Amino acid sequence: MKSAYLSVARRLTGFSLGFACLMLILSSVLGMYQILTRFIFEQPAEWSEVLIRFFLIWMVFMGLPEAFRLGSMVSIDLMHRLAPPAFRRVLDFAITLATLALLAVIIWYGWDYAQRGKVQTMAGLEELSMFWAYVALPVGGLFAVIGVIANLLDPQHQELETAQ
Repeated sequence: MKSAYLSVARRLTGFSLGFACLMLILSSVLGMYQILTRFIFEQPAEWSEVLIRFFLIWMVFMGLPEAFRLGSMVSIDLMHRLAPPAFRRVLDFAITLATLALLAVIIWYGWDYAQRGKVQTMAGLEELSMFWAYVALPVGGLFAVIGVIANLLDPQHQELETAQ
C-alpha cells in the first residue's frame, strides 16, 4: 500500500513539477515578447503582463508539491538535527499535521475565492475569467497534500543535507 501510494505520488508530483516548469518557460517567453513589443517595436501588448502573472501564480502553486515531497518547505532544521531519532518522527508528524491544516485552509478559501472570481475578468484579457488564476490555489493545494503525505511515509530532508 505504501509503495503504491509513493508510486502514484511520484507521478503526480512529477506532473505538477513539469507543469510548473512549463509555466516558467511560458512566463519567460512572454516576458521576452513583452520587452520586444514595448521597447523595440514601441507597440506594447496589453495582455502579456497579465498572462505572465497568471503563469507565475500557477508555477508557484504547482511547484509546491515537489518542494513538500522533498521536505524543503516547512522545516525546523536545528530541532530536527538535535533531536533523537524517536522524537524526529514525532516532529515529522507534528509538522505534517500543521502543514495539512494550512493546506486545508488554502484549498477551502482558495476554492471560495476562485468561485467569487468567476464574475471578474483579467484586465487586458476580458474574455478570461479570474477564476482560472485563483483556482491555482486549491489545485496546487490538493497536489501539495499528496506530496506532504508522501514525505511523511518516506521522509526526505534534502535541505538538511545541502545546508551549510
